[in-house]
Amino acid sequence: MRYDLTDLKLFVHIAESGSITAGAQLTHLALPSASARVRGMEQALDAPLLQRGRRGAEPTEAGRALLQHARGILRQVEDMHADLAQFATGLQGQVRLLCNTSAMTEFLPDALAAFLNAHPQLSIDLEERPSRDIVQAVADGAADIGIITDAVDHAALQTFPFRDDPLVLVMARGHPLAHSLGHQRRIAFAEALAHDFIGLAGDSALQQHVAGQASRLGRRMHCKIRLRSFEAICRMAAGGAGLAIVPATAARRSPDHLRIVKLSDAWADRKLLVCMRDAAALPGYARALADALRR
Repeated sequence: MRYDLTDLKLFVHIAESGSITAGAQLTHLALPSASARVRGMEQALDAPLLQRGRRGAEPTEAGRALLQHARGILRQVEDMHADLAQFATGLQGQVRLLCNTSAMTEFLPDALAAFLNAHPQLSIDLEERPSRDIVQAVADGAADIGIITDAVDHAALQTFPFRDDPLVLVMARGHPLAHSLGHQRRIAFAEALAHDFIGLAGDSALQQHVAGQASRLGRRMHCKIRLRSFEAICRMAAGGAGLAIVPATAARRSPDHLRIVKLSDAWADRKLLVCMRDAAALPGYARALADALRR
């Protein structure tokens, strides 16, 4: 049975995207060619590797075994490229970095700009995901490094502190809740849920996290509008359109007429962690990024 590296990359992309079409695009293959490669792998094994359905494709038991080995083989190839980079001209390494919303918007732009400026031969594949998904992806070897909140179970990974990242409630100074709070500086999330909210776009990891906290209270956040940036959310909140939950760092950059109130819930007093499966096993270029984030 023969699988080439393109077969393995294709299968990993299909498994991670849940779609043969998306997997083909990520591997830069035409859909007929990708489908033919999958059929060829299944024929060589004489067993189905994917369960195809209306919602896409997911690995069978045999497919999950292949996925684990494929990730290991592709990682070894990347490690080989990294080790040989000092002898080759123009060879690039790529770090797969997953992070939550706050890290993506508030902390990483400056840190990654400095790192890439110091290491022009490297590139970073950066993607935003919820912290729980990041832990699973790093544990599975689907990412080199993750940045997560300390609220999720990360016992299986190596971690070190990255940034403090408390969440706060913001509103216009003339908002009814601001009047009822008076000089009070803290509020429980449950007390705010009777009011309309301004939220982040639905695919935001932070929005999913906050909505999940409302669900745990048996309540639902009513978002009048969803925006793509913390700056836009704070400006709209300052204009009286509703309440919003944002990182304290974003709130502090906001207009002076924005009221900022701390959340008394434990989940809001969060810290960000950098996580890895095994720092010693990371390729040299990935370890360099981890060291830069530690600094």
